[in-house]
Amino acid sequence: MENDLLYRLALTHVRGIGAHRMKILLRHFGTATAIFQTAPHILAGVRGIGDTQAQAIAGFKDFRGAEKERAFLDRYKIRTIFFTDPEYPTRLTGNRDAPAALFYMGTANLNTAKIIAVIGTRTPTEYGKNILEGFIAELAHAFPELLIVSGLAYGIDAAAHRAALGNRLPTVGVLGHGLDRIYPSPHAGLSREMIKQGGLLTQFNIGTSPDDHNFPVRNRIVAAMSDAVIIAETACQGGSMLTAENALSYQKKLFAFPGRNSDHKSAGCNQLIRDGKARLLTDAGQLIQEMGWAVPPVGTQAALFQRQPVPDATLSDTALSDDEKKILQFIDEKGMIAHNELLRKHVLSHGALALAVFTLKMKKRIRSLPGGMYGRCPGSP
Repeated sequence: MENDLLYRLALTHVRGIGAHRMKILLRHFGTATAIFQTAPHILAGVRGIGDTQAQAIAGFKDFRGAEKERAFLDRYKIRTIFFTDPEYPTRLTGNRDAPAALFYMGTANLNTAKIIAVIGTRTPTEYGKNILEGFIAELAHAFPELLIVSGLAYGIDAAAHRAALGNRLPTVGVLGHGLDRIYPSPHAGLSREMIKQGGLLTQFNIGTSPDDHNFPVRNRIVAAMSDAVIIAETACQGGSMLTAENALSYQKKLFAFPGRNSDHKSAGCNQLIRDGKARLLTDAGQLIQEMGWAVPPVGTQAALFQRQPVPDATLSDTALSDDEKKILQFIDEKGMIAHNELLRKHVLSHGALALAVFTLKMKKRIRSLPGGMYGRCPGSP
């Protein structure tokens, strides 16, 4: 197998042999060693492989480069995961464009029971970052093994990775380049933390630069290896919108946090919700409910739902809108309340109510609970 790994790495460097043809060849011949030992006219006779590809394999000479790559992978404990390996992300296997090989450095289980992707703008607002941080904290309480996937880019990606680390959730960054570098370079420290509590994953060989055309490929993996894709904040143009389309093409559930009509950074989210492509996301409880995920054990759930002492609600009331005061009043009357019940009680649109709830979360007045419930934050005025 060690020798075959060398030939498999060599196969990833043969011009004209992409992921699809590599899968065809490995399924047909069983090993990469056998592929390189087969005469060109026999290779060319395999359906999907032509004379050009057969001659490229027969003429490949850079095995020394493959040996150097294998030595690098061994030195830094980078695993090469092929589509036939048990470690390969099973959520990718049904996609024709899934990579034949992945390079992985980390500890997270790529086939864990629950995986979400978090994507968004590289220049988020405080609103977007606060919503995301609260959302991930809520999810961590319910599902401490949940894997959060993103792309290690500036903005929402980095915020998602950091929030996951801060809440002791595993998090994996999918890269648009080889594992011999980190891009953007200021995220080197973040990436080191992720390797200990998650990992870094790429389909690109070492030596591959972070060129623009690699990132749409990266984004497809982010979408495909997840159960649901969450968009925290995005404009109407950009990589997040393309990743959203990828998610839909892979039949993944797509969620987006809403924003005000005047907020440019929320325009893409609002558009996806308006067009019926993304589900309007309000909190972790809603995601859990819509994904059909099992609720936490009774003891954990009881602790999350435990009613907290309600401080004097008159304190700092001037910092609240009338809508926010009404929401707090309903919560104080019952101890906790469901989002749908708030919608029935409150004369507000779904989007307006969601924004009021988000504002209260940002002010640390209320918190989300499993099952789409809201309760007071401990010690909130």
